[in-house]
Amino acid sequence: MKTASRILGTAFFLEGFEVQDAPRYGAERRGAPISAYVRASHQEIKERGIIRDPGLVIVADETLVPMPAACVMQGVGAQTLLLIHSLENPQVWRDRLNLQGTVLTLPSAGETADPMAWRCIGAACAAAAARLVGVISRDSLGSALEQELAGLKAALMEENLGRAHWAYDLMEPEQGRVVSGRLLPTGPFSSPEWVDLQYEEARVSAPAIHAAMTSEQVQTGLWRTRRPVIDSGHCKRCWWLCSTYCPDGAIKVDEAGLPEIDYAHCKGCMVCVAQCPNHAIEVIPERSVSRTAVAGKDS
Repeated sequence: MKTASRILGTAFFLEGFEVQDAPRYGAERRGAPISAYVRASHQEIKERGIIRDPGLVIVADETLVPMPAACVMQGVGAQTLLLIHSLENPQVWRDRLNLQGTVLTLPSAGETADPMAWRCIGAACAAAAARLVGVISRDSLGSALEQELAGLKAALMEENLGRAHWAYDLMEPEQGRVVSGRLLPTGPFSSPEWVDLQYEEARVSAPAIHAAMTSEQVQTGLWRTRRPVIDSGHCKRCWWLCSTYCPDGAIKVDEAGLPEIDYAHCKGCMVCVAQCPNHAIEVIPERSVSRTAVAGKDS
C-alpha cells in the first residue's frame, strides 16, 4: 500500500496537484496491517496527519475490514466511496457494514481467487483510485507507474502496467464519483493550562542514568505473560547455563547451587527454558499465578 500511495500521489502531481502521500505503519512485525493516505489539492495543503474525513477508501485485503486494529472504517461516512478488493457483490458488503454510501468491489464477482494472480494488486488499487477521482489521465497514470516501479524487471513491470490499465478501464462507469473533501472546522482553540509541580531535591528528581542499581526500581516482571518455573527435582544444578543466558540477570544461584528466578524482574522471555538441557524449567501462564508473588519466590 505504500507503493500504491506513491503511484497515486505521483499521478496527481503529474496532473498539476499539490500532493501528500505517506504510509501508516502498525506493529513492527511481519503480517501486521499497513495503510497509506493521499491528499491532493490545487492549493497548498496545510493539514497534516491522517485523513479524518476520507472521500475514498480502498481495501486491498478484505479480511482487514472487521479488524479494529486496522482502522479500515475510521472516518467512513455517507460521503465516502468504499472500494474493496473482494469477490463478494458490493451489496453484500453494504449490508454487512450497514453503509449508506457507495461500495464497489475490485475485481467484480466471478474473477479468479488465485492469490498469485493478485501480486499486482497495489498497482491495480492505485489505478482504480485514479479513475474514480476523475482527474488523472491514462498517460499520467502510466508515467507514475513507470517512475515508482522502475526497479522491477521488465516482465513484472509489464504485468503491473497491464493490471493497472485493466483496473483503470474497469472503473470507467464510476469515473469522477469521488468528490473533493470538505474543509473540517478546527473549532475554538484554547491553550492548555499549566500544571505547577512542586520542586524536589535533586537527589530525588534529577536524572541519574549512570547511577548504580536504578533497574531495581523498575518492576519489569509486570510485563510477563508466561512464567518459567524451575523443578528442583529435575534440575542438575548446571546453573551456569540458565543464569548466564538470562538476558536480564534475573536468575541467581543459592549456596546449594540451585538457581532461583527473580520474578520481580523476569520478563518472561523463556530463554532459560530453551537453554535448559534437562527440561527442568516449566512454562505456566502468568494468569494462573497468584499476584502476591514477590522477588525471588512465590508467597
